[in-house]
Amino acid sequence: MSAAPQPIDDQYEDLPTWSKPEGTSLADWVESRIARFDTRRYDWDALKFQADYDPKYKRAQMRYLGTGAAGVTSDSNTVPSEHFTFSTMVLPAGCEGPMHVHDDVEEVFFMLRGRIKLFVEMDGETVETVLNERDLVSVPPKLYRGLLNIGQEEALMCVMLGTPKPKIPTYPPDHPLAGIKRPKK
Repeated sequence: MSAAPQPIDDQYEDLPTWSKPEGTSLADWVESRIARFDTRRYDWDALKFQADYDPKYKRAQMRYLGTGAAGVTSDSNTVPSEHFTFSTMVLPAGCEGPMHVHDDVEEVFFMLRGRIKLFVEMDGETVETVLNERDLVSVPPKLYRGLLNIGQEEALMCVMLGTPKPKIPTYPPDHPLAGIKRPKK
């Protein structure tokens, strides 16, 4: 005979978003953990400072779990997370996601629609590859990564970062965005 599972509140007491708030019904708590597509909005402002520098960097983020690493510090319309973030990114035809690095976290891209050319750089060596629909890449921390939508139409990809509050990514020192001040969100 197996032991009864521990109540979620006792088992994960050090993970506050995994505890059902007292006085909240299970149905309401579960509903608060659902991010429905029809309540999401594309945030074209999350990376607007990049697009203001050069329109080729225009992209939109739709957050589901946590706030990601685009610089948005809070979004009350996301599901809280203890271990990772999850969003979708709209990539207009020809747009570029600039080379950047996350020193603290693995980043995963999953292509839902379209094609991108992915660039990964380590110690001066750059590798290029094409990601098509339903392809996934996991980029470890401390590797520069960037992308280019090489398709004729907008691409859509999922982005997942392996921490609930990733540090803001940085750009290569010689990249034009390295000197731009990121606005507070």
